[in-house]
Amino acid sequence: MRLRVEFTTEPFDLDEAPAHAVVAREIVTGAELDAVDVGPFGNTAEGDADQVLGAVAALLRESLRAGATRVSLQVNVIGDARQDEGGAS
Repeated sequence: MRLRVEFTTEPFDLDEAPAHAVVAREIVTGAELDAVDVGPFGNTAEGDADQVLGAVAALLRESLRAGATRVSLQVNVIGDARQDEGGAS
């Protein structure tokens, strides 16, 4: 199964990226995920369910530890890897 995660960490700082945002972005860009898009107010990434869920667990743990007071996220199923590879489900 393939998943897409969209997330934002708060509080925002328009002058420079807060430590919690930097940590979350480093986790996602360092994970083996596809289609990573990092922005000032939202971030997205796609990948295999196990990889996405592992990255989500790490970004929650580490961004809260780095000072985030809120993490908003959404996870969507975008496909089944077995079907994408031509396998039967």
